[in-house]
Amino acid sequence: MSNTHLSRRTVAALLATATIGSMAGFVPTATASAPSPSLTVADSRQPNPQAEERNKRVAVHVLRQLFEEGNLKVADQYIRADYIQHNPMAPDGRDAIKNFIRDWTAQFPDHVYNVKRVIAQGDLVMVHSNPVYTPGTRGSSVVDIFRFDRKGMIAEHWDVVQDVPATTVNGNDMFGTVSRPRTNQPGPRWMTPFSQKVATAYFDTLLVDKNPDAVRYLTPEYYQHNPAIPNGSAGLREQFTNFFQQFPNLIVERKRVIAQGDLVAIHAHYRLNPEDRGQAVVDIFRVGKHGKILEHWDSVQDVPSTPPLNDNTMF
Repeated sequence: MSNTHLSRRTVAALLATATIGSMAGFVPTATASAPSPSLTVADSRQPNPQAEERNKRVAVHVLRQLFEEGNLKVADQYIRADYIQHNPMAPDGRDAIKNFIRDWTAQFPDHVYNVKRVIAQGDLVMVHSNPVYTPGTRGSSVVDIFRFDRKGMIAEHWDVVQDVPATTVNGNDMFGTVSRPRTNQPGPRWMTPFSQKVATAYFDTLLVDKNPDAVRYLTPEYYQHNPAIPNGSAGLREQFTNFFQQFPNLIVERKRVIAQGDLVAIHAHYRLNPEDRGQAVVDIFRVGKHGKILEHWDSVQDVPSTPPLNDNTMF
């Protein structure tokens, strides 16, 4: 194993330590129906909870219908023909999705998507899932991010995919909720601006400014779902001080933020130095009403060295 690969593992593990009930899958509140002209997508500056909840239902419906049922009609119904793709292994366009699904469902006829948590803000929806391609296997940790247009059609997609390991050092799986209340559903919407402010302040202070004092934003118990990191915030200030000394040219660029209630997802590009391709990472934080970060989930994927099938980058 190369030193570069070990360094990237270090970034994924140590930074995830910082970045932030019984396990229950996300259950849509209603079956997604055809987009209604009255339910245009909310502008990010003027939240529209009705449109955001509709977009959440559509995103889950599309994923399940495509990957579990092989229903290509749902692509025509909800995805734009000029769909922009950021997964480096897929071309742009609705027809490319349909071609991919034909091959995928033939190879994995028993695929189950296992949606765990869904949040929406403005025109963006984040879906955190545990797709299991073959029964009896652990599957992957996947974060899909969708952008909806004003007609309620999916216009753009980003994702991060990570294999689920056999064990974790913290005893938590990569998907459940440990902090109370033990629910995978987002908290009340009045918390959204507060949670977003806390999570982004923590992220920027620690990873952009490289300031270890950011650990003040974490609770002592700080429940961790990155499989390589233990629970708790004790000792993190010293660890991060040493880490930033070891990697002084670290660059973390925050690309997009999606917040709803007490959950905040931050999509970012992590690099050890300007020449490094780096990693695509989505960190998901749960923020308590006291203003401290309680819990963290993430998915981490190396930016591939092979030429992508689209010109859009992963970000």
